[in-house]
Amino acid sequence: MFEHNKELEKALSFSRFDTSHFLSTCSDHPFDLDDKTWACAEYYYHANMVTSPIAIRKILAAPTGKAAHKIGSAWYRPKRKDWKTVRQTLMTRALYTKAMAHQEVKNALLETGDQPIVETSMYDHYWGLGRDQRGENTLGKIWMNIRDKIRQDESASSLQDSSNSNGNSRSTTNSTKQG
Repeated sequence: MFEHNKELEKALSFSRFDTSHFLSTCSDHPFDLDDKTWACAEYYYHANMVTSPIAIRKILAAPTGKAAHKIGSAWYRPKRKDWKTVRQTLMTRALYTKAMAHQEVKNALLETGDQPIVETSMYDHYWGLGRDQRGENTLGKIWMNIRDKIRQDESASSLQDSSNSNGNSRSTTNSTKQG
């Protein structure tokens, strides 16, 4: 038998396709990335995963993020050769950009503190935990990494601001040559 993971009891759980949740890849939080506006992360992810221009057009024309996922995830759709190595990067770029474009998403993410974040998919062991809770939870890890990055950036920014307000900024002066 598997041991019960008590950490998961404290976790913030969400579903990738719950459009009302701020961490959802389908929530209504459009963002600009790679010179396009994307309605949600699923459109960006799947349009960058498939290789067929026809499939890309179908993904972009999908009425919802979940529909874009369904179109892009079809087993018969040709995918990029490097898909397995870039999929996490593609999703990270989309979700980080979403958080930075929408202050309410960024704030809600930061308000989770150090709480673990888990995607509750029953059948997707890569993005979520899976039914047996032994999945990789890649989506939850991405959100926790984004949270850490935002904190790190804000900490560095506040340190720089306090340094400048304390008069610690240095100015350089040119010295004249004596000859």
